[in-house]
Amino acid sequence: MTVTGIGLMSGGLDSMLAARLLMEQGIEVVGVSFVTPFFGSANAEAAAERIGFPLLIRDITDIHLKVVKDPPSGYGANMNPCIDCHALMVREARRLMDEKGWDFIFTGEVLNERPMSQTRASLNRVANLSGCRGLVLRPLSALRLDETIPEQEGKVNRKRLLDIQGRSRKPQMALAEKYGIREYPAPAGGCLLTDPGFSRRLRDLIDNGPEEGTSSYEMLRAGRHFRIAPGIKAVVGRNHAENLRLEELRQEADLLLRTIDIPGPVALLAGPASEEDIAVSASLVARYCKAGGKAVRISLEGGGKSRTLDALPADEEEVRALQI
Repeated sequence: MTVTGIGLMSGGLDSMLAARLLMEQGIEVVGVSFVTPFFGSANAEAAAERIGFPLLIRDITDIHLKVVKDPPSGYGANMNPCIDCHALMVREARRLMDEKGWDFIFTGEVLNERPMSQTRASLNRVANLSGCRGLVLRPLSALRLDETIPEQEGKVNRKRLLDIQGRSRKPQMALAEKYGIREYPAPAGGCLLTDPGFSRRLRDLIDNGPEEGTSSYEMLRAGRHFRIAPGIKAVVGRNHAENLRLEELRQEADLLLRTIDIPGPVALLAGPASEEDIAVSASLVARYCKAGGKAVRISLEGGGKSRTLDALPADEEEVRALQI
């Protein structure tokens, strides 16, 4: 009888090693990577190809946003609701497990590797919140944790699991060498919610808007962000690539500002902007041109408006007051 485990795959070394340990026992491994505007599946896809197992990719944006806005277990150092986010993923993995008739869920978590989300208390809270107590196997630290149902049922050989704990990466690196795994991303680098600057922008967006679809969240990755007024925000590109990205993410109601006679940034103005708001945004565009303090000719498109205006560059004090 084939035993199948579905694994939460970040694509980091720990999740790769967890999968490899189980495959060594003859267990069939299926990975799942959950994606949102805050993290993607690129590392997981690379890991699945490198280790050799199928990978499911599921977008959980809508349900994940509810957790981000109001996490029952609170945030980490920034806007990262790690415990509730992980419980959500385990719960979604359980749904897939039940649909396919698979046997258990596994993760690459290491006991006490992360001070908020991988303590014994945190792991137990994830089990309770997800409704999956006893079904989540953590192969790298299994010998330091309670025996799980698949171990009790003999589907997984507990004696062939490990007892790693703590923040040192030396045991994992030695294991990677044993398995010939030489390429893997740096730890804890995949979630934008752990980034202080991104978190400030996200908190501002949640508190002040505008909020129209996922592009509002995806736009947090690009440009300089300015809070013009509650419900009104300008995003100014920092380079050509960001200018193109902002144009891609532009929504129908957004106003687009760009320089006419000299090279300069593109800006998006979102929300019900007044003429004063437009003038302030135009001055921000002018601020990032090489205009020598002179007025800059700027085009305005969108929202039923198409015209040009002249704007003097905003001064440093105004920039500081508005920038998020």
